[in-house]
Amino acid sequence: MYKNNEYYLEKMEENVDFILEHMKGVSKEQLEEDPVLQDSMMLRLVQISENAKDLTDEFREQNADIPWTDIYGLRNRIVHDYGHVDLEIVYDTLTKDIAEIKRFIGKMR
Repeated sequence: MYKNNEYYLEKMEENVDFILEHMKGVSKEQLEEDPVLQDSMMLRLVQISENAKDLTDEFREQNADIPWTDIYGLRNRIVHDYGHVDLEIVYDTLTKDIAEIKRFIGKMR
């Protein structure tokens, strides 16, 4: 399969939808107490970031209103400081920012 911007947006959307579905009704305390859920959600966040990085520079420039640096930054925090990730930031990202990313993707497609 040819991997173009549409492909990466589709992958981002799949991961966003997965997060939205599996975080529905989950409290911060539930996330903190469930290491399998934590791992699953953080993997999805990393995948979103990786796919965002694979979008062309031209595409990202055309969509400069998207906080690309924030999307990449969370990935770096998770990957490089995994044992010390602030779950409060992760929870806020999962419950607030992901819906915003969903809107961004809808606007870009």
